[in-house]
Amino acid sequence: MPAAARLGISVTEALMEIAERAKQISPSLTLEITARAKKMKADGMRVVSFAAGEPDFTTPEYIMEGGRKALEMGLTKYTPAAGTVELRKAICQKLKNDNALDYDKANIVVSNGAKHSLFNAFMAILNPGDEVIIPSPYWLSYPEIVKMAGGVPVFVQTKAENSFKLMPSELDGAVTKKTKALILNNPNNPTGAVYTRSELNALGAAIEKYEIFVISDEIYEKLTYERRHHSIAAYSDILKERTIVINGMSKTYAMTGWRIGYAAADEQIASAMSSMQSHSTSNANSIAQYASFVALSDKLHGDAFLEDMRATFDARRALMMLRLHRLGLEYIEPKGAFYIMASVKKFIGKSIEGQRITSAYDFSSALLEQVQVATIPCESFGAPEYIRLSYAASEIDIERGLDAMASFLSQLH
Repeated sequence: MPAAARLGISVTEALMEIAERAKQISPSLTLEITARAKKMKADGMRVVSFAAGEPDFTTPEYIMEGGRKALEMGLTKYTPAAGTVELRKAICQKLKNDNALDYDKANIVVSNGAKHSLFNAFMAILNPGDEVIIPSPYWLSYPEIVKMAGGVPVFVQTKAENSFKLMPSELDGAVTKKTKALILNNPNNPTGAVYTRSELNALGAAIEKYEIFVISDEIYEKLTYERRHHSIAAYSDILKERTIVINGMSKTYAMTGWRIGYAAADEQIASAMSSMQSHSTSNANSIAQYASFVALSDKLHGDAFLEDMRATFDARRALMMLRLHRLGLEYIEPKGAFYIMASVKKFIGKSIEGQRITSAYDFSSALLEQVQVATIPCESFGAPEYIRLSYAASEIDIERGLDAMASFLSQLH
């Protein structure tokens, strides 16, 4: 008798049982709140969204023209799995100019967005049970990608007084015999923290004591305020060999939908990542690759766009901090990216319209329902008493949204 029949279920039901790796994946509160906000907009409600994880800028015209040119040139065929030679060379030049990192095209793998690059990196280095240190707060996809690759996320709680940046002593206390890698997100999502050169040097010295990889997610590197971005891979030749630098076009050039990310790594690791990608997605979109080559190659137009976007975000950052201060909300001053993480701890236990606030999720949910302002609860980011607000929104929307939040807070009791 078939096993399914002995258990009293049909063969079809037995076959439909999903894999354990899929069961381990946690649902995204970010997507849930965003979906609810979109539905409210579709129903005709006026919603102010501070939930955006992408720049509210249109891809620059010179890049779009590059995409159109690629179509006219018939560049619609397969490319090498790791990306076109031209784009990988342009990435090498960018890493040398901006980050003082020397790579050859064999060290570069172009993928379908930085998230795909992260997935490839973990698939290439992790064996079942390997531990990956993730400083908390963290981008919510990190632990899920680690689990999909067979790894074990190990969370290290950082401190607000250090702007939630990982300290060498905190790393020392987390490393075990099973540790395979550390994730370093600089600038950070959701906190906006940016490591100084001295902080990275101290962390680099601590990392070098251990035989572990560093996954350095630098996707927000061009969006920094008051201080420059530095890559941990530039600390030493030893650390560069162990570091997989993750970056992409999405945040820097407002190209989120083009889906181009890339990794720079030791040639053996890059080769493994490219090989696995060749059997999964194959190459990234050929048109988007050519447009990305244009984006990186035309420094004149690129630098002008980047400075305009950075200055705009900086002004919005100042406005949002001012308004949050007036509301009496505690927050971590962001030095990069386009997010502010604000504490809602003092509102836990209060109520509005009969709805009791017991968590940051409850706070965000009530805020959306009562005054149509969308924020992201940070439970899934490892910061259960905080919400994340994106200032990838116009100054008018920032003012209107925080006016509505002020009204909401005044009704809590």
